[in-house]
Amino acid sequence: MDEMVSICGLLCNECGVFIATKNNDDAKRAEVAQVWSKAYKVHLKPEDINCSGCLSDAEPLFMHCRVCQVRKCGKERAVENCAHCDEYACEELEKIFQMAPETKKRLDQIRSKL
Repeated sequence: MDEMVSICGLLCNECGVFIATKNNDDAKRAEVAQVWSKAYKVHLKPEDINCSGCLSDAEPLFMHCRVCQVRKCGKERAVENCAHCDEYACEELEKIFQMAPETKKRLDQIRSKL
Protein backbone atom coordinates (compact mmCIF):
# COMPACT_ATOMS: atom_id res chain seq x y z
CA MET A 1 0.00 0.00 0.00
CA ASP A 2 1.22 3.50 -0.80
CA GLU A 3 1.72 5.97 2.00
CA MET A 4 -1.55 7.44 3.19
CA VAL A 5 -0.47 10.76 4.72
CA SER A 6 -3.00 12.26 7.10
CA ILE A 7 -3.66 15.97 7.22
CA CYS A 8 -1.19 16.43 10.09
CA GLY A 9 1.48 14.21 8.52
CA LEU A 10 0.92 10.93 10.35
CA LEU A 11 0.75 7.84 8.17
CA CYS A 12 -2.74 6.35 8.37
CA ASN A 13 -1.55 3.17 6.69
CA GLU A 14 0.82 2.56 9.64
CA CYS A 15 -1.86 3.19 12.28
CA GLY A 16 -3.05 0.09 14.13
CA VAL A 17 -6.65 1.32 14.09
CA PHE A 18 -6.62 1.79 10.32
CA ILE A 19 -4.89 -1.57 9.77
CA ALA A 20 -7.39 -3.42 11.98
CA THR A 21 -10.28 -1.80 10.13
CA LYS A 22 -8.86 -2.40 6.66
CA ASN A 23 -8.20 -6.08 7.45
CA ASN A 24 -11.35 -6.50 9.58
CA ASP A 25 -9.04 -8.00 12.19
CA ASP A 26 -10.66 -8.38 15.62
CA ALA A 27 -7.44 -9.66 17.20
CA LYS A 28 -5.63 -6.49 16.03
CA ARG A 29 -8.52 -4.38 17.38
CA ALA A 30 -8.15 -6.02 20.79
CA GLU A 31 -4.37 -5.56 20.73
CA VAL A 32 -4.57 -1.88 19.78
CA ALA A 33 -7.30 -1.22 22.37
CA GLN A 34 -5.15 -2.75 25.09
CA VAL A 35 -1.90 -1.02 24.09
CA TRP A 36 -3.46 2.41 23.50
CA SER A 37 -5.55 2.23 26.69
CA LYS A 38 -2.38 1.76 28.69
CA ALA A 39 -0.25 4.23 26.71
CA TYR A 40 -2.80 7.05 26.65
CA LYS A 41 -4.51 6.30 29.99
CA VAL A 42 -7.95 5.90 28.43
CA HIS A 43 -10.39 3.02 28.30
CA LEU A 44 -10.73 1.69 24.77
CA LYS A 45 -12.67 -1.39 23.81
CA PRO A 46 -11.97 -3.42 20.67
CA GLU A 47 -15.18 -2.09 19.13
CA ASP A 48 -13.72 1.45 19.45
CA ILE A 49 -10.90 0.49 17.11
CA ASN A 50 -12.29 1.39 13.68
CA CYS A 51 -11.18 4.06 11.21
CA SER A 52 -11.20 4.58 7.45
CA GLY A 53 -8.39 7.12 7.70
CA CYS A 54 -8.13 10.82 8.38
CA LEU A 55 -8.75 11.82 4.78
CA SER A 56 -11.99 9.87 4.56
CA ASP A 57 -15.34 11.60 4.72
CA ALA A 58 -17.02 8.29 5.49
CA GLU A 59 -17.45 6.40 8.70
CA PRO A 60 -15.91 4.86 10.59
CA LEU A 61 -13.56 7.44 12.01
CA PHE A 62 -11.60 6.85 15.20
CA MET A 63 -12.88 8.97 18.10
CA HIS A 64 -9.80 11.22 18.06
CA CYS A 65 -10.06 11.81 14.31
CA ARG A 66 -13.65 12.98 14.76
CA VAL A 67 -12.59 15.78 17.13
CA CYS A 68 -9.12 16.58 15.77
CA GLN A 69 -8.86 20.33 15.18
CA VAL A 70 -6.06 19.94 12.63
CA ARG A 71 -8.15 17.48 10.59
CA LYS A 72 -11.18 19.80 10.83
CA CYS A 73 -9.13 22.78 9.64
CA GLY A 74 -7.56 20.84 6.77
CA LYS A 75 -10.95 19.59 5.62
CA GLU A 76 -12.40 23.12 5.77
CA ARG A 77 -9.46 24.48 3.75
CA ALA A 78 -9.67 21.54 1.34
CA VAL A 79 -5.94 20.85 1.53
CA GLU A 80 -4.40 17.44 0.85
CA ASN A 81 -2.41 17.86 4.08
CA CYS A 82 -1.00 20.72 6.14
CA ALA A 83 2.07 21.03 3.90
CA HIS A 84 -0.27 22.52 1.29
CA CYS A 85 -1.66 25.16 3.66
CA ASP A 86 -0.76 28.86 3.33
CA GLU A 87 -0.51 29.07 7.13
CA TYR A 88 1.93 26.16 7.52
CA ALA A 89 2.90 25.49 10.29
CA CYS A 90 0.21 26.79 12.62
CA GLU A 91 0.14 26.63 16.40
CA GLU A 92 -2.16 23.56 16.43
CA LEU A 93 0.17 21.69 14.11
CA GLU A 94 3.19 22.64 16.23
CA LYS A 95 1.53 20.77 19.14
CA ILE A 96 1.42 17.62 17.00
CA PHE A 97 5.07 18.10 16.03
CA GLN A 98 5.94 18.02 19.74
CA MET A 99 4.22 14.64 20.17
CA ALA A 100 5.17 13.17 16.78
CA PRO A 101 8.31 14.83 15.36
CA GLU A 102 8.27 12.60 12.29
CA THR A 103 5.19 14.48 11.09
CA LYS A 104 7.16 17.71 10.76
CA LYS A 105 9.89 15.99 8.77
CA ARG A 106 7.31 14.39 6.46
CA LEU A 107 5.33 17.59 5.91
CA ASP A 108 8.51 19.66 5.40
CA GLN A 109 9.59 17.17 2.77
CA ILE A 110 6.22 17.35 1.00
CA ARG A 111 6.23 21.15 1.18
CA SER A 112 9.73 21.36 -0.31
CA LYS A 113 8.41 19.65 -3.44
CA LEU A 114 5.44 21.97 -3.97
